[in-house]
Order: sequence, then C-alpha cells, then structure tokens
Amino acid sequence: MALKTASVLAFERKLSNSDALMYSGNWQERDEKNNWIPVRIASKDVRGTISNRLKGAKTDPAKLDAEIQKANLQRVDVAALPFDNDTLRVDFTLRILGNLKEPSACNDQDYQAALAKVIDEYATNTGFDTLAGRYAANIANGRFLWRNRIGSEKIKVRVLHIENSTEKSIWEFDTNEFSLRNFNKTSDDLKALTEVINDGLSGESFTFLKIEAFALIGGGQEVFPSQELVLDNSSNSKKSKVLYHVDEIAAIHSQKIGNALRTIDTWYPGAESLGPIAVEPYGSVTNRGKAYRQPKDKMDFYSIFDNWVIKGKMPSLEQQHYIMATLIRGGVFGEKAD
Repeated sequence: MALKTASVLAFERKLSNSDALMYSGNWQERDEKNNWIPVRIASKDVRGTISNRLKGAKTDPAKLDAEIQKANLQRVDVAALPFDNDTLRVDFTLRILGNLKEPSACNDQDYQAALAKVIDEYATNTGFDTLAGRYAANIANGRFLWRNRIGSEKIKVRVLHIENSTEKSIWEFDTNEFSLRNFNKTSDDLKALTEVINDGLSGESFTFLKIEAFALIGGGQEVFPSQELVLDNSSNSKKSKVLYHVDEIAAIHSQKIGNALRTIDTWYPGAESLGPIAVEPYGSVTNRGKAYRQPKDKMDFYSIFDNWVIKGKMPSLEQQHYIMATLIRGGVFGEKAD
C-alpha cells in the first residue's frame, strides 16, 4: 500500500517563549534589579485631524474645509518611560524542547515511521547547528524588540542560561554588532549560546533561557507594547488603539516574540532583496500582503515536505533547514481525508 500523508499530524512548537514584559530604569543601573519599575499603560483622549484619502468630491475647497472642521476624536492607549528613566528593559523566557521526530499527534504509524526516519537522518547527517545559530543571532541582534529597536542609542541583550533554578552562564551582546539581514557575525558568546540551543533542539539537555534587553531611548520617550485586536463590544472597543498588558505591566505578545525568533528563512525565492522572513508554510509576510513560498513554484512547505517524506526526494540542504525550522515552529500539517 502506498504511503499517504496522515490526516491527523501536528507538532508542538519547540521554541516555547513567554510574553515579554516591559520595565523602565536607567542605563547606568542595568545590574540593579530593584531599580526597575513596570511600564504602565495610560489612556489619552485627543482631537486628531482628518488626514485620510478623500473621495473626489471632497477636493472642492469649501467641502474640504467643511470636512476638516469635523472633530476627529480619538481615545488611545499609550506607553512611555518616566521622564527620570532613560532606558527600556524587555524580559522574556525561552524554553527549548527536543524530540522533534515525535509529533504531538499522528494517526498513521507507517507515515510516522517514515517521518521519523527523515528527521533522524537530518539530525545525524546535518544537525541543528545552523538553525540554532540563526535563533541565537535573533536573540543577540534584538530583533524581538521590534519598533522599540528603532532609534535607540544603545541596546544590550543579556542571556541567562538557567539550570536547576540557578544561573549557569551569562552572555551579553551589543546589538549594533549584529545585522538584521544576515547571520554572518560570529563571536565566542554567540557560539556558546548556539551550542546551548543546539543541545536543547537535539534533546541532549533541558534548555531554559532568560533574556533581558536594555534599550537606551531617553527619558519620557514613547515605547511600543503589542497592540490588541479588539473582537468584542466591551468598553475597550471605544478606543481606537488598545495596548497589551500582563498584570498592568506593558507587554509584547508571545506570538510576536516567537515570530522574531523564527525570522531565519533566507532560502525562499527573492530572499536577496527582502532578507530573512519568519518561517511559515507559505512564506507569509502579512505586512507586505505577500506569500513568498508559492505552491505553483513547489517552494511551499507542503510541496517540499511531501516529496521528501512520501516520495523520498531529498531537497537541497537549504530547504532541509527550512522544513525542520517549520516543524520546530509547530502547527497542524495533516492532509484532509477525501
């Protein structure tokens, strides 16, 4: 009987990160744990101006003046550093899981055996060092800070390797030394962090990291937690912008942190111009409204994955990295039954 893709196939994510909490303090007091206070979210009511694109009839001067005179009232959430604090601190934790060859759900034992063989061969012949190095680089370059990274005078990222509830190792990185467009930079600390992540992905050890990023942006400056998507008719829906918080502490969604960590795909068509994108089955980049891995080009996850597991056609090394990174990302990959 020919091998078919399992109708139930799911993988749990192997890079399990928390939400990121935001604190304020001063650059010279980065080592003083007690001197950092939570960033709070405040509400602001403002009278904005009309600036959206108007239809042709509104270009008549009198009609435009009448439109401009209308009040554009907005209630928005804002977050900023106190005026006596010049630095933003962003903290999150990262747990790295191994045993990639074991899906969290699979209803076809023959398919699972074939899949395990493919993953075992990759782990033995290639290993997870390349992927671990890229994940490590995205920690060192501070990509997870997103908009908070822009305009910062200095940024330091501190990584603590926690084992048995104690700090086993501490590494510190200057983000200015690392590019967001390539993964060419190496250092002794980056190699050490890569090795720890590699051990976690390989299942050789339990890996738990605490990441602290310090961004010198200036007293009183605005900072940027995640923005909430309001789906109900609660009082929050009266605001045009609602910011995310955890126990009243401004925060960045775990999904957004995870997206930054897995922005390692430079193996898709056209990567030279755009640079790394997040690992996704179709190479989706929502803010550009484009999928960079099209099924018609046979460059999407499912086309490459099925050819490898079902038909035994081993892809290029770069696409092998991509397939494994997608499995590390996790998700539901089963094929619907006819």
